[in-house]
Amino acid sequence: MEKRKIGSNGLEVSALGLGCMGLSFGFGSVTPTDEAINLIRTAVDRGVTLFDTAEAYGELNETLVGQALAPVREQVVIATKFGFKNGAPAQGMDSRPERIRQVVEQSLQRMKTDYIDLLYQHRVDPNVPMADVAGAVKDLIQEGKVKYFGLSEAGVDAIRSAHAVQPVSALQSEYSLWWREPEQSVLPTLEELGIGFVPFSPLGKGFLTGKIDEHTKFDKTDFRNTVPRFSEENRKANQALVDLLGTIATDKQATPAQIALAWLLAQKPWIAPIPGTSKLHRLEENIGGAAVQLTPDDLQRIEEAVTQVEIQGDRYNAQSQQAINR
Repeated sequence: MEKRKIGSNGLEVSALGLGCMGLSFGFGSVTPTDEAINLIRTAVDRGVTLFDTAEAYGELNETLVGQALAPVREQVVIATKFGFKNGAPAQGMDSRPERIRQVVEQSLQRMKTDYIDLLYQHRVDPNVPMADVAGAVKDLIQEGKVKYFGLSEAGVDAIRSAHAVQPVSALQSEYSLWWREPEQSVLPTLEELGIGFVPFSPLGKGFLTGKIDEHTKFDKTDFRNTVPRFSEENRKANQALVDLLGTIATDKQATPAQIALAWLLAQKPWIAPIPGTSKLHRLEENIGGAAVQLTPDDLQRIEEAVTQVEIQGDRYNAQSQQAINR
């Protein structure tokens, strides 16, 4: 798979990474450990080098990522995150320097590794100056426990404040054909500062695959049940976007998911999306998206199609959105 330089500090990753959250968190089911490890190692075999986890996804998530990647540790980039009280998003933010250090030590132990390649602040903490957050990560980098610093869902002011203390290599935020807000101010700022972009939910939390419609029933613990955009009414309305993508995909002999990923890759050479999956056939499909070449005419056609559809529903509930707005 093609490699991409993410940021200007030397970080290089595969064009597509693997978001590992859903293997054990957020979607209602936990993938058996042997299946999860097999999936991660298959991704490595297919050329994927970027693997994303977080303290907030539970101890199991970091543990299985570390276990799966132990045989190829020097060949891959492991990203994890700090930023919530006791690792629980529902308890609010905690990016105090002492807490950052504690989280890093625990993550290193769980993943049985000596260093974290890319350490993100999961969400901006309004109670801790960004200079203190970036300074704490800078110390960890100097100690060799962390290689690169990242932010997640941070706004322009936070990005600039952090970057002034410790160069930020990557921003991880939601970005896809049905959530394009980063184009307004974040992407120009990243380009100016030489920071890479790692879009999460590049397939719209599964919706852009074309495998979800208004009749789909989610597990009762699936977080999408709380997402306004996934209400039955909004799914029915938003189906128009997937239908348009499906038409384009047919013409390109691809799937809607592959078109959505190829579109992201075509936006900037320093973008590396991290689609997540627990299924081997979906992994293969996603990886195939990196091989789809979209011409300027294809991109124009997609743009015209997307502008025909007004996406319905907020991407988070009010509580989650408030955390991001900070």
